[in-house]
Amino acid sequence: MSKGGFTLPGEAGYEKLTLELCEKWGADCIRDSDGTTLSDEILASGVPIYSTICMVRSINSFAKEHKNMLQRNFLSTDPKMADGETLLIKPLEKYFREQFTICPDDDVNEFWQVWDRTDGTLVPSDCWSYDPESETVTVTGCKPYHFYTVSFLACRIWEEISMYNHITNDWGEREHLMAVEPRYPEVQDALLSYLDEWCRSHPATKVVRFTSMFYNFTWIWGADERERSIYTDWGSYDFSVNPVSLCEFEREYGYRMTAEDFINNNRHNATHNPPTEKYRDWMEFTGKFVREFGRKCVDLVHSYGKLAYVFYDDTWIGVEPWGEHFREFGFDGLIKCVFNAFEARLCAGADVKTHELRLHPYLFPTGLSGEPTFAPGGHPEADARRFWACVRRALLRVKIDRIGLGGYLSLTEPFPAFRDEIAKIADEFRTLRDLHDAGGPWSTGIRVAVLQSWGSLRTWNCAGHMHEHPELPLNHIYEAMAGQPFEVRAISAHDVAEHGVPADVDVIINAGREGDAWSGGEVWDDPRLLSAITEFAARGGGVIGVGEPAARRGGYRHFRIADIIGVDREVGETICFEKYKYEKKPHFITADGAPTHFHNNAAGAYSLGAATDVLADDDTGVTLACKQFGAGRGVYMSGFTYNARNARVLYRAILWAACKESLADAYMTSGENFECAYYPNTKTLVVINNSTKSGTVTVKTPDGDVTADIAGEGIAIL
Repeated sequence: MSKGGFTLPGEAGYEKLTLELCEKWGADCIRDSDGTTLSDEILASGVPIYSTICMVRSINSFAKEHKNMLQRNFLSTDPKMADGETLLIKPLEKYFREQFTICPDDDVNEFWQVWDRTDGTLVPSDCWSYDPESETVTVTGCKPYHFYTVSFLACRIWEEISMYNHITNDWGEREHLMAVEPRYPEVQDALLSYLDEWCRSHPATKVVRFTSMFYNFTWIWGADERERSIYTDWGSYDFSVNPVSLCEFEREYGYRMTAEDFINNNRHNATHNPPTEKYRDWMEFTGKFVREFGRKCVDLVHSYGKLAYVFYDDTWIGVEPWGEHFREFGFDGLIKCVFNAFEARLCAGADVKTHELRLHPYLFPTGLSGEPTFAPGGHPEADARRFWACVRRALLRVKIDRIGLGGYLSLTEPFPAFRDEIAKIADEFRTLRDLHDAGGPWSTGIRVAVLQSWGSLRTWNCAGHMHEHPELPLNHIYEAMAGQPFEVRAISAHDVAEHGVPADVDVIINAGREGDAWSGGEVWDDPRLLSAITEFAARGGGVIGVGEPAARRGGYRHFRIADIIGVDREVGETICFEKYKYEKKPHFITADGAPTHFHNNAAGAYSLGAATDVLADDDTGVTLACKQFGAGRGVYMSGFTYNARNARVLYRAILWAACKESLADAYMTSGENFECAYYPNTKTLVVINNSTKSGTVTVKTPDGDVTADIAGEGIAIL
């Protein structure tokens, strides 16, 4: 067994288990976790120590004494109908009172808003009032049978991750942690003082692992347990709002952000919606602060001779690794919690020295949906293998330096099969890492650009884990490409409209639904964008549209790129036109089989004529088609759901769109459940079995066919 590259979660009271598993798993670092500590015996073990710190919930005594300096965010009530001229609304009625309250120090008249949602007008401030005793807003002069909402500034009195962990693990009377607002100078001083003392009092710590930085992803809980998680968005900046920042923003940008800029007609600024210019300003404003104060924290850690890693989950707002300013933090390493392959690709591309994955399952009694994991009825060894099989695909393509686990190590005691499984996984990981150290894998050289509203900021990322938004085709496309030999990046539709398609792009993918950030929304009203994409395709580029690509009502096509991809969608505007009667054709793209059903299918797609080759359909319309367009090529898929068959179809579609069909036999496995990577420097072929069933696979290589028998979810090094 090899050693190193593994971070072990230790636990006081279980010293023997900690050190035994350190040896068994080849760990070269021991960490603490949320809810655990490391004993003196572990600290003195000689194994390097890796300590977790969450800055904004680290000074709870200060937070209790300065509740006016806790973090805020805007919330909105549900629309309420007025049946007379006066209406009473309780702002906090639907929200979890252990998470939210109203700060008496906030100026209600300055920050709150009341809206008539029926006619979309702001109610004048002299027509409503707030009573702090009854926590009620009284609206006067209402229009009967109109709906009204109150947008208000809420104070968060229980930090979201502490809240989740506390409730999940039944921590009983353990202290509720609160998130302080670092925009206040007093808070900054307190945090830096705490960090300085912390570094001084932790001489054994080699790596300080920041649990991201200061602002959590948006997670709004409700009072009703049947709607506990009202709103979640892993990329939203809604929790970065407070009185200090609102005033500072106005001084810097010359205009004020209001409640409605965040409430956004009761939809919030979900990452799946195209951002407004004002919201982009707010993100840049917030990101600049996070980087500047974050750099002070990193520099302080470095002054003690320690390394500074950042965990890219939880309080990650302003810390996006693919953002152009990420390197300004000065981090030494990035850790990413991963369920899927595309999350590993996100981590691997960050501009830091060390890239680490925190694997699942997390060492908690139950999983994210309450299923037993390290509890009676749980099978954590099967969970570990399943998650690893998903993530490992990406590790064939890119290098990751470290892996690790988090949580309560003691929970593994009744599960020896889990402990054995992690030992196998650790060895597989180190084998792959060492191959990358000797030189990268063979690649097609095809450069794929995902066109969307966010540009590089959301590369390999749709603001969350794939299981949280299974309806998004782009998540599934990312997952498929994560294990494929392509160069992948994201580009901004706004930038393409302004400057054209970058010269180093071979294939563009646009995948989304009408109006969302991934399809593009209003940006398609700019004729320069369609002109740039059309020129790119006509001159030899490949364009792949998925779901409702470039969808926008009011134009001569619903899909603005319909003439390139050969398909449009019926949305009621062309219902009187007879649709072309096509015949399905065999094609290079479907040579290994037609795609399986897309669960996020956009129904109603139809062929635009004889120039379009329809390759697959169902009772909802065309599901797969392609077209030669000038010197280039277009492909349409009505949706995309990741599985072995569909990943193979996408792979061949990209090859065809790039006019690289000749590469189809290069390192191609005979079965769709198998994938491989070839490392030229060591002349090593790695083949993985992504299914749970054993099988025999043949790999086509330039030197001839190679055959191997591989166990379910197994790996072969040839």
